[in-house]
Amino acid sequence: MRKRTGTHNTKEQRIGVKAEVVSAQMRTGSHWLWWFNRGLLVVGLIYLSTPFMMRPEIIKQIVYSHRVRVPFFIDHNQPAELSLNHTVNMYLTSEQGISLGLWHTVPESQWKEAQGKALDWYQWSLGDGSPIVIYLHGNTNTRAASHRVGVVKILSALGYHAFSFDYRGFGDSSGEPTEVGLTTDALYLYHWVKARSGNSPVILWGHSLGTGVTTNTAAKLMEQGIVVDGVILEGAFANARRVGNIHPFSWYYWNFPGFEYFNPLPEYKLAFPNDENLNKMRSPLLILHAEDDQLASIDVAQQLYEIAQRAQMSKNRVKMVRFNGFHGYLHNGLYKDPGLPDIIRDFVQSLAP
Repeated sequence: MRKRTGTHNTKEQRIGVKAEVVSAQMRTGSHWLWWFNRGLLVVGLIYLSTPFMMRPEIIKQIVYSHRVRVPFFIDHNQPAELSLNHTVNMYLTSEQGISLGLWHTVPESQWKEAQGKALDWYQWSLGDGSPIVIYLHGNTNTRAASHRVGVVKILSALGYHAFSFDYRGFGDSSGEPTEVGLTTDALYLYHWVKARSGNSPVILWGHSLGTGVTTNTAAKLMEQGIVVDGVILEGAFANARRVGNIHPFSWYYWNFPGFEYFNPLPEYKLAFPNDENLNKMRSPLLILHAEDDQLASIDVAQQLYEIAQRAQMSKNRVKMVRFNGFHGYLHNGLYKDPGLPDIIRDFVQSLAP
């Protein structure tokens, strides 16, 4: 009786084990089916949303974010409200229908003389022999953003003229941003300044998106036979066409099958090819980059440095300064570094003929 009972229980146990195995297999199958269905849903949503995401207006908002303006309610006609009390607000027309808002800040040593002066005095001051820096900012916000004002204050304290302006579509400038448009604006301002600067050196300083505008501008000037006196790149990326170089651009070049049919107008096909432009440029170059930059990798900056060195076949004309990550400067905070003024001064002094 015990032996038969034991055998009977063993069969039941075996049946139970088999049932559990079958149940586990069914659960596993259901689990993978759940993920498969969710994957199909995600892919479907991507394809359904692509025609909307590829609209030029959406591209402009995501890449340039030019409608984001912090601080709010700033009066660009009153730079003194941001302690830029030796600064004039002005407007230039880079091409028909495009008005650019910009600030011209004179060297700090001239702040008393600058009080109450009209625009013509500021233009006349450009020929005083002091270095001139044209600052080309990144995406989002305006020339009134705190880190941009911080850079202008450093330049003024060093005894330099500083131009900080908003590209078309940014701040109080008219128009809508495109890569060609931003480069056109920078080229116009460069020629405008150069025509009034006498023998003063004119330097282009680009930050983030502005590094692409800067190298585009320098490369275009090279085509005109003009070598920019000096170029500073801060928080640079390599090329907007290459996924992973900088987050506002890389989404546009995801290579999903069929996406080529959704491409918008050609002027919205972004490039800002810093790597390609550095192969053409012959200007003295200073690269500034934080090791903890969360948007543009320090490895990319190192690659750009090596590209420029090879292109110019000189270590003396191409310099790179890395800022240790423990400072916490990230992408926008290099202006806080106490050693930055000396770094800029040394670079500018090295430009003297």
